[in-house]
Amino acid sequence: MAYLIAKRTDTGGCYALEMKHGKELAEFSHALSEKVSGKGIEIMTISRPDGYREYAPYIFTEDEKKFEDKVREWTEL
Repeated sequence: MAYLIAKRTDTGGCYALEMKHGKELAEFSHALSEKVSGKGIEIMTISRPDGYREYAPYIFTEDEKKFEDKVREWTEL
């Protein structure tokens, strides 16, 4: 498993979504990165949250739709 992370560059904490490695993760990550490009949001993939404490606190989302909705809320602030 992997975790897709969305982090605002101006604050602490992030949204996280657990996903399987593979094409679906890569495509979702790439598409979302393009949507938020230039808006102060980083999209990245990590192997395990406890290994990357600099992104804490983690707010875990249940699915891709909720993850994307939360990230989009940041662009509307």
